[in-house]
Amino acid sequence: MKQFDIIIVGGGAAGFFTAMNAAENNPELKILILERGKEVLTKVKVSGGGRCNVTHAEFIPAELVKKYPRGEKELRGPFHNFMTGDTIAWFNERGIELKTEEDGRMFPITDSSQTIIDCFTKECKKLNIEIQKGQSLKNFSREQDFWQINTNSTSFKSSKLMLATGSNSKVWNLLQKMGHHIVDAVPSLFTFNIQDNRIKGIAGIATDAEVKILNENLESSGPLLITHWGMSGPAILKLSAWGARGLNMLDYKFDIQVNWLPGYTKTDILNDLKELKFSISKQQVSTRPQFDLPKRLWQSIVSAAKIETDTKWADLNKDQLKKLAEELTSAVFNVNGKSTFKEEFVTAGGVDLKEVDFKTFESKLLKDLYFAGEILNIDAITGGFNFQNAWTGGYLAAKAMS
Repeated sequence: MKQFDIIIVGGGAAGFFTAMNAAENNPELKILILERGKEVLTKVKVSGGGRCNVTHAEFIPAELVKKYPRGEKELRGPFHNFMTGDTIAWFNERGIELKTEEDGRMFPITDSSQTIIDCFTKECKKLNIEIQKGQSLKNFSREQDFWQINTNSTSFKSSKLMLATGSNSKVWNLLQKMGHHIVDAVPSLFTFNIQDNRIKGIAGIATDAEVKILNENLESSGPLLITHWGMSGPAILKLSAWGARGLNMLDYKFDIQVNWLPGYTKTDILNDLKELKFSISKQQVSTRPQFDLPKRLWQSIVSAAKIETDTKWADLNKDQLKKLAEELTSAVFNVNGKSTFKEEFVTAGGVDLKEVDFKTFESKLLKDLYFAGEILNIDAITGGFNFQNAWTGGYLAAKAMS
């Protein structure tokens, strides 16, 4: 039976980051990464549409934690020890420069997730970290001062064990049998399925909007993307993360209210529309978009207000003006189902946070057992924040284990 100082189960971002930092802290350590699949870092490969949203340009811990519907309180301390600036520096030291986009997301300047994968595999080779693929965890147990880890094909012994297996229900079940509480997993970060003539045929349009989930006291704002199947974009994804549990209980059937003109009320816009009725009275309503809205969206909204294509501003009656103001600021859409956001799948749920020491990411119940990444009941409003949780947890666990 091969023996190691540290065994990490899970060949994803959190697992690799832990292994590399532990090996750098103590080059004498024998470290093994066990991956159940044929490839490692598969989630990194598809993240950010294949570009890898490494982190997010938020440098104040108190602000960063607000991006985590689950984990906000627990991550406050860890982020004071390792957060965005440290992540940027870590990659810079290894020759990888990150760039910041307008919305704060950070990507490698190559715009390729392969850059991150190549960095990790190269570092592991340099640090003599052993990687074994096709190793599916069967069980693990504490034997005196060691962990015994049994896979589908072999057995190992290790002084310390880290589980970085993401939302793997089999591993959660094993932990439950050993006394850990597992918060049931539900999907987070998903798009809304909407069949509605108002957005039919205008897929690809993106604009800022305010979105409320009716009867759920949930709202967000930001870019909203109209898709072939409904709505996506940051405004929707934030709602899906914060509403993960409530929307699951509703079986993803609910109503949303969209304000296409953030910051403006129905009364504000109605007054503006009345002015337009006189100032551009001879122009056709649908011809020239108002309020900087995309042309196809404006035309769709005008049509939804029951205004004919050739109608001029001067000919609008009170009811049409009211209906147009309503469609602009408080349009209600019925959501019936969800779709996974690109190929990324994020869950809310996992190991109960009360049972983890967040100075070290060690289990409070089982000695020398550590966690990092999505195995914990922590998730964020976009992929970059989820990665930052993985980097922070991996770094602090590596420091403790080494």
